[in-house]
Amino acid sequence: MSKNRKIIGIDPGTVILGYAIIEVQQPVNKIHSVGVIRLNKYPDHYTKLKVIFEKLSFLIDSYEPSEMAIEAPFFGKNVQSMLKLGRAQGVAITTAMLKEIPVYEYSPRKIKQSITGNGNASKEQMAALLKSMLKLQVLPKYFDATDALGVAMCHYLQSKSPLFKLGKGKKHKDWKSFLKDNPGRKL
Repeated sequence: MSKNRKIIGIDPGTVILGYAIIEVQQPVNKIHSVGVIRLNKYPDHYTKLKVIFEKLSFLIDSYEPSEMAIEAPFFGKNVQSMLKLGRAQGVAITTAMLKEIPVYEYSPRKIKQSITGNGNASKEQMAALLKSMLKLQVLPKYFDATDALGVAMCHYLQSKSPLFKLGKGKKHKDWKSFLKDNPGRKL
């Protein structure tokens, strides 16, 4: 992985989807964009999915990130909400894959642990540490945007780990590249 990389972080949602595009460089990380896609104004779930695809395509085309980090869905009690969230996440992942951007997925607990050292940290604690870590003057208005920033930073921090560099975190664009790196595997 090169020293200067652009990462798009996604906090998937069907009412509000958070995104952040950061460039990791030494000695300072640069935030290119951080915000939300408000989806509550669209009439149905399918239209929301279309908007997610269109807006993320625009962001990817505009900022040209080299990697996507996305928050994995957590287990909830409402099955319908989980299905909708999974679809939103699937559209975000598909958007990146169609643009040949590798995707890395992190659990909410892993993200919190990477940023705060505590997997049970509150959104407020995450936001405060990100503000300090990135030397932000002002936090984003929505926690969804702050969460997306946390996802991007989590990926950056995880990718600096020796385990990531040894291949544990390596993602492949296609089956052919996977087989090249894993010659013992068969179809």
